[in-house]
Amino acid sequence: MAEEVPNQAPPSQESVVQVEEVVVTDVPQPADKTPPPPATTTSVPVERDSPPQPEPEAPEKKPVEETVTLETHLSKPNNADDSSNDEKVSEFKEESTKLSDLSENQNKALQELKKLVQEALKSHEFSSNDEKKTPPPTALTAEKEEQEQPQQQQEVVTEAEADAAPEKTDEEVETKEEEQGEKEEGKKEEVRETKEDATVDDDGAKTVEAIEETVVAVSSTVQPQAEEKTEAKDEASPPLPPEEVSIWGVPLLADERSDVILLKFLRAREFKVKEAFTMLKNTIRWRKEFGMEELMEEKLGDELEKVVFMHGFDKEGHPVCYNIYGEFQNKELYRKTFSDEEKREKFLRWRIQFLEKSIRKLDFNPGGICTIVQVNDLKNSPGPAKWELRQATKNALQLLQDNYPEFVAKQVFINVPWWYLAVNRMISPFLTQRSKSKFVFAGPSKSTETLLRYIAPEQLPVKYGGLSKDGEFGNTDAVTEITVRPAAKHTVEFSVTEKCLLSWELRVIGWEVSYGAEFVPDSEGSYTVIVQKARKVASSEEPVVCNSFKVGEPGKVVLTIDNTSSKKKKLLYRLKTKPSPSD
Repeated sequence: MAEEVPNQAPPSQESVVQVEEVVVTDVPQPADKTPPPPATTTSVPVERDSPPQPEPEAPEKKPVEETVTLETHLSKPNNADDSSNDEKVSEFKEESTKLSDLSENQNKALQELKKLVQEALKSHEFSSNDEKKTPPPTALTAEKEEQEQPQQQQEVVTEAEADAAPEKTDEEVETKEEEQGEKEEGKKEEVRETKEDATVDDDGAKTVEAIEETVVAVSSTVQPQAEEKTEAKDEASPPLPPEEVSIWGVPLLADERSDVILLKFLRAREFKVKEAFTMLKNTIRWRKEFGMEELMEEKLGDELEKVVFMHGFDKEGHPVCYNIYGEFQNKELYRKTFSDEEKREKFLRWRIQFLEKSIRKLDFNPGGICTIVQVNDLKNSPGPAKWELRQATKNALQLLQDNYPEFVAKQVFINVPWWYLAVNRMISPFLTQRSKSKFVFAGPSKSTETLLRYIAPEQLPVKYGGLSKDGEFGNTDAVTEITVRPAAKHTVEFSVTEKCLLSWELRVIGWEVSYGAEFVPDSEGSYTVIVQKARKVASSEEPVVCNSFKVGEPGKVVLTIDNTSSKKKKLLYRLKTKPSPSD
């Protein structure tokens, strides 16, 4: 399991002990040792080596309900060695994107980052990163010329000194010149001509001025063409205008939406300006290398539309993305998605494309909604044994962490199995407090309750406990939530004063209650009409009950929920009227 975070820094000694502790829970225990329940794995690691207590541990051997385990894990997601600094991770509260709400230091950091971005745009620093990766073809030639230049100058100076010696005869000088002529080629021919034309005193020795002129002449002939090209380039190329860089459809520094983008990078790096700027540059470079704009036009198929999809909004207006890992129990789908490196790469591109399209629908104006709620359904998930899925998930997670800062408002994990808590406990030391504060975990028995805490019933899909589905009612039709106490009866009354068609739908989470509906007219001479005979609805039946009644006179519709169980129940319902169809 430890190989899932190979790029991370090595954990501390205590963390290593705890990872071993998680792995041991998967191994069958001897008959005389009963493995501790999952909730006890958050204990201090040193207790692992302490001798077992015979009597005090007896209560811990009782089966622990999953809800208790999850509650414990949620309140203490960190390892025990971190408990002194972070005993409880408070729930994440999203910060404002309005500049007026920033503190003085935060606003100062934003202005500093904007200045760095402005300078980078002027110097084309964002696009130059790619050019540095592959040096131009002339780089080796230029390097070779630089290495040859000092050697050429040394040869010329040595030659000049030899000519200046009075002892040498004319024949020796001529022999020397012939030898130099054989060695020199091209540009050195000009050097020799310059030397022969130099002024010589009566005693046959060159003056100091002649030697200096020779050296200068040689230096000027080594790179005359390069200097001429540089001067010509400077004269012909006026200063380039600042480059234009866009990210998620928002041009940098073009308007106030850019400030919201830059704030994401600052918050991801705790308002450390240089680190945020580096992250921004790396993200822009990665997007070019990944071919993001071309990716947006690719057709990658719709085989995975049931695996990841957007549906509705949470109570604060964030779009909600559902990730259904159980779909990969389909062996054919799993094979088509993860069986080799090429397929895993295609899945990664599909996932990034899906995220990009979702992000570009967000509102990056100050005060707008520019984050997403992620719901991760782990029911029937293939689990940690599937190496291909783990590898693909790890790669996707790394890219999201590095290049999509602060786009998740909440990470809600539902139908969490026991093994995921162990995996998360290993990963927890490598996550920041900010990331961990966005995590919410719920086992199967608490999943609907947890989702309804963040998502309104009219926005929550039926399969997850809400009323959102295709039909007469839409996501804009509000739902009323009522808690029905144990061994209690609850009635819903809706008065009607004119002829109409009254429709309603309702559900009780978990059902196992009796439900009935009737119409009671206001006129004393009229009779009560039974719309739905009272009957007990089992949890295995259709989760949502839909009824309608054509009202022909003033009266009221009465819905009755009789909870004879010992547990409280959550009732969800909504009604609407429309003109009665003509007879």
